Amino acid sequence: MSYKVIVDSCGELTQNMKKTGRFFTAPLVLEVDGHQIVDDESFDQADFLRRVAKSSECPKSSCPSPESYMEAFRGEEDHVYAVTLSAELSGSYNSAVLGKNLYYEEYGEKKIYVFNSRSASVGETLIAQKIAECEEKGMSFQEVIDTVEAYIDGQNTYFVLESLETLRKNGRLTGLKALAATVLNIKPVMGATKQGVIIQHGQARGIKKALVKMVDKVVEELKNPEEKVLAISHCNCRERAEGVKKMLLEKVNVKEIIILDTRGVSSLYANDGGVIIAV
Repeated sequence: MSYKVIVDSCGELTQNMKKTGRFFTAPLVLEVDGHQIVDDESFDQADFLRRVAKSSECPKSSCPSPESYMEAFRGEEDHVYAVTLSAELSGSYNSAVLGKNLYYEEYGEKKIYVFNSRSASVGETLIAQKIAECEEKGMSFQEVIDTVEAYIDGQNTYFVLESLETLRKNGRLTGLKALAATVLNIKPVMGATKQGVIIQHGQARGIKKALVKMVDKVVEELKNPEEKVLAISHCNCRERAEGVKKMLLEKVNVKEIIILDTRGVSSLYANDGGVIIAV
């Protein structure tokens, strides 16, 4: 059976994923002070981050339209999957589901399934890779769905940010708390619940200590590590991401660790210096 996987642009694709021709991106649209930026191959991260830093308002993001998802579902493939960022954080999941229904109305039945990642960034990347792994093993459409949903249930996402400014702007932190954290150089170690809601695991004084604490949290919660692929995403701090990878490998034996640059929506929240881990 042939298949394809559509990932909204909050999720990063590796070069190998792009080369297969199996993976496609559904771009979100970002808006900074009235200026719209499509999160596709033309996305200029440096320009985007400069605009965000200058703006007093939190940038807005618009999910791919149902119509764009409907068009993405077209093709000769027998099985089509979509992976969206957490439905708790964006309308991308609901838009993809509507797009699937529109496809059925316009073109008839087809095996299409939309996964709510309950994550973002490299969390979506790992889910997309899991779909391909299942398909390449020859699993049926339903077996792929069941296996990947179970994988999502067991997935965890963690992150440490250099700056809390975006979280302050969008109301996830009060101005006072963000100011105090900035003045005291407090860096929260954050993650996501099984429902895809952002939570704080802890905090540390300074980015280096916060990264150590994040790594310790990952190792503490990691089950069957030798079977796990970990993904690290970073925003303009490759050396920092490599350091996190080294710390992880010193503490635990895993199947693989991949490192990717954030883009688009992910870079909005990660901001310069942010590091995200998904497993």
